Amino acid sequence: MIDTITGYLGDQAESLLSHVCQTIPQKSLHLPGPDYLDTIFTQTDRPIPVLRSMAALFGHGRLGGTGYMSILPVDQGIEHSAGASFAPNPVYFDPENIVKLALDAGCNAVASTLGALGSVARKYAHKIPFILKINHNELLSLPPIHDQTLFASVEQAYDMGAAAVGATIYFGSPECRRQIQEISEAFARAHELGMACILWAYLRNPGFVKDGVDYHTAADLTGQANHLAATVGADIVKQKQPTNNGGYTAIGFGKTDKRVYSELTTDHPIDLTRYQVANCFMGRIGLINSGGASGAADFADAVTTAVVNKRAGGMGLISGRKAFQRPMNEGVKLLEAIQDVYLCPEVTIA
Repeated sequence: MIDTITGYLGDQAESLLSHVCQTIPQKSLHLPGPDYLDTIFTQTDRPIPVLRSMAALFGHGRLGGTGYMSILPVDQGIEHSAGASFAPNPVYFDPENIVKLALDAGCNAVASTLGALGSVARKYAHKIPFILKINHNELLSLPPIHDQTLFASVEQAYDMGAAAVGATIYFGSPECRRQIQEISEAFARAHELGMACILWAYLRNPGFVKDGVDYHTAADLTGQANHLAATVGADIVKQKQPTNNGGYTAIGFGKTDKRVYSELTTDHPIDLTRYQVANCFMGRIGLINSGGASGAADFADAVTTAVVNKRAGGMGLISGRKAFQRPMNEGVKLLEAIQDVYLCPEVTIA
């Protein structure tokens, strides 16, 4: 298994597999593991039924019982248009194939829309945990509106037997204060009904692009988004992996500290992601990184992202387009390649 992983990493293998984090030590983190729920979440204010839902998520699929997660998210029919998302593989216009892919690949859960999951709920909700994404940004509006709108209620998620609800907040956007209030209230209600809550903690503001550099995935800015996500009651945070740092200082806004850049991070991807984990209450709230868009080197990119996430102290990967925009058997292999990173004992915490 480690030889296959090393092969996918290529020239990056030595740097990624041998790196020792000298910024935030691993002993400061609350790390994923078979006892994660018992040692971390039983200390929280979450109702007992939420712990049962979390146990369902952690207990399913190839990573069941490890404390790590592999989730298939397919809400791109709204977020990126159905045509753009499913034309590469039209079988996924049928939501049943989305669920089948997650099942065949041994994922912990499948995340999708009210309509998609609702259309097959009675057949599959008891076979794999459902995560109902309750808000979306749609691209049919003209001129485009970059906002997250509620498409579903928490009660609808409960009625279809979902184990969790998912939502996005565009932190930094003009609408984010409203979104924070909406989703905080929705997560409180989901917890009352016994469901876990996953937040897509994304950044969205044209001001985050400065002098040609895109800081939407800067470690310092995404780290703060993670901290806000944990603050509104997320049980798991989904975040894009950092590609740079210094968003606060380059843009010249907000508040930061020079030690964020001199002591708590370096330019190594594992150290940048470690800073994201630290902002998730030092790992008390799990960090799952997104898999990103599909491209020519999907397998290598997905395995690299998984290695960085695991070695930084993250909880797993949520990868969609790389998997469903290819034949189903290849999608299964890609998701299994991601899962193998978390199953491989030689890939350790940095």
